[in-house]
Amino acid sequence: MASSPAPSSPTLRGSSPPVEDLDFSSLPPIFVLPAHLSTDDLHDTEDQLQDHGAVLTYDINEAGLVIGKVGTKKRAQFELRSRGLWTEEAENMAAKSRQPEEGELRKKRARLSTLEKGPESVPASTGDSSTESETECQETGISRAMSGMSNPTSEVIVKGIELNTEPESGQPATSKDSEFGTSRASGKRSRDRTPPRQTESSNSVKVLRLQWLEDSFAQKRVLDIHRYVVYEGCTTKSPPGSGTSPRRQVSLPSPLKKLSPMSQHNLAERPYSPSILGRAQGDTTGAFQVAHYSSVNHAGRRFGDRGVPSQSTPRNAHQHPAKLLETTTSEYDGSDSDMPKSPDWVQRNLRYSCQRSTPANSPNNKFIEVLEKIKLARLLIGDEIGVRAYSTSIAAVAAYPYAINNPKEILRLPGCDVKLANLWIEWKNFGFVKEAEDDENNEELKGLKLFYDIWGVGATTARAFYKDKGWRDTDDVIEYGWNDLTRVQQIGLKYYDEFKLGIPRAEVESIAEKVREHAVRVRDEGIELMVVGGYRRGKAECGDVDMIISHRDLEKTAGLVSDIVASLETEGWITHTLTLSLTSTERGQSTLPFMSHGVASHGVGFDTLDKALVVWQDPTWPSMELDLVKNPQAKNPNVHRRVDIIISPWRTVGCAIIGWSGGTTFQRDLRRFVRATKGWKFDSSGVRDRGTGEVVDLEGPEGVSGDMIEAEKAVFKGMGLVYRPPTERCTG
Repeated sequence: MASSPAPSSPTLRGSSPPVEDLDFSSLPPIFVLPAHLSTDDLHDTEDQLQDHGAVLTYDINEAGLVIGKVGTKKRAQFELRSRGLWTEEAENMAAKSRQPEEGELRKKRARLSTLEKGPESVPASTGDSSTESETECQETGISRAMSGMSNPTSEVIVKGIELNTEPESGQPATSKDSEFGTSRASGKRSRDRTPPRQTESSNSVKVLRLQWLEDSFAQKRVLDIHRYVVYEGCTTKSPPGSGTSPRRQVSLPSPLKKLSPMSQHNLAERPYSPSILGRAQGDTTGAFQVAHYSSVNHAGRRFGDRGVPSQSTPRNAHQHPAKLLETTTSEYDGSDSDMPKSPDWVQRNLRYSCQRSTPANSPNNKFIEVLEKIKLARLLIGDEIGVRAYSTSIAAVAAYPYAINNPKEILRLPGCDVKLANLWIEWKNFGFVKEAEDDENNEELKGLKLFYDIWGVGATTARAFYKDKGWRDTDDVIEYGWNDLTRVQQIGLKYYDEFKLGIPRAEVESIAEKVREHAVRVRDEGIELMVVGGYRRGKAECGDVDMIISHRDLEKTAGLVSDIVASLETEGWITHTLTLSLTSTERGQSTLPFMSHGVASHGVGFDTLDKALVVWQDPTWPSMELDLVKNPQAKNPNVHRRVDIIISPWRTVGCAIIGWSGGTTFQRDLRRFVRATKGWKFDSSGVRDRGTGEVVDLEGPEGVSGDMIEAEKAVFKGMGLVYRPPTERCTG
């Protein structure tokens, strides 16, 4: 008889509503310092700011506010300086500005006297007027950046076609959650915001303690920033020899700078708008940009900051208006009635991919393949924000049920705007996108991709191999760095070619059945197993095999992964065990604790369940007996495979299934959705309330009475989402 499961912790059946009255939209652009924050913490903080209307920037040169775990002026100055932003304390600058040089006083008196004579006698300026802006804060300081900016509603023009920027079906005009433009969605679509003033209106930057954000959420109001200010500085020129940034940068291939007259493209000036084109205000370098490599995640963005007008231009530099590609054919003429009716999720501006169906076979797959190439390049060079931007747009295009035949269709999609429409126009006219072709043929990116494909080597390590070590191929890694590799990386290198081979569905099923056989052997017939990952989304071939194993008796899942692995190793199915984690068993198989007093949880790690990461090889082959007679040391010809065995307690198995079944963007958006709508934190071990830290019980105290799919459906229902089968979660 199964023992009664011990309660994991206090549980909640209701939902704790999120903080709805916080609105950071009136603040100047905000940069979040990544120092002392894990990647998950950083993303969580950025997403919380975004969900409450904040304008984020990923170029510190454009920030009016910088928030982070900083406690002293000295540290704040170092963090700014290390990211290429040179400042002097505002008090010192103010003192200097009150003591102008004699020559400057004469200039000012001369200007004053000419003004008194009237407009007819004002001479043409022959001096350099930029000196003051480079050496002192503007009189109004950061308060000017906080003030509003009046912008009349503008219209989008693509080949002379007027695009009404109002949403369909009478929906209120909103700023979509575009990763490519400048405005960030606030989560309150009915709120009409005035965009903040451009950042070049102020040379002042304030560094705040992260505690300000935590306290604002705790008190459910935007607190006054002044008592949280660690440092306020005014931008200055960088010292001689320092350059604009202390970080080393290497140019990637120059994208197409000018199209020939035969290119069928013209460039048109784009007016500012708080609507569709307003979100593309950050594209200051036009449709094609000179790219730079940077190993630092939050600098040198090659593509569209989501928060402010430019991405790497110094704040005092002249800002060029963005460009919009026009078509010169009549191909895109016609009214909106000539296009298919927008799906319901487009009309309602549902920006989370977990709110819509995304099948694997999109009618726009060819265009998506081009975008995937660009996204991969962003990943390899460390442009994490660019990766998220393209991921958001790829997911929206993949969910669109019609073949796109007009750039206006792209402009209607949440998370897509002019930048993406321009890429589509180029692809439609030429059959390729120059940027994607350059990325694919670039030797440096080829080298990074070679290292990135080694199991256990991420993009950051790949860049270290290429840039810091100077390695160019796998032979270099073996010859010069073998002893410095982790065990996972050594195995990944040893079986490099084998791991790149896809695993057919039949072989996936065979491996899963063998694992289940051994799980039953070490426990009983109550074992339940489901293959997840790409297999469950319908892929013909998988890169690895992921499976969730559970048992309705809580005691039977404790330590189960160790017993399964030991049994499989005994029969020779597992050749290497690279990771064996018992994190769930060690905490009593409860949902991962949440730091309810902070902005984000800390140290979550790769996964929160018991897990084994192993190398699999079928120990038998057809000619085995004959081969061993001829040579007792005959080599097993079967391909080595990567297998993940994950154990979940039954009471949260639905969360585990969901957490391992969706595409990457689907999973990211699911976490963002429940945070924004419920105030919850979701991971594969369960759900907790962000306000109280208590477990939110979506599957019942002992789990559902049905099967694993019923458990999964219960989680969707509890989250307020329509159930989507895994084949509709193919967001990439």
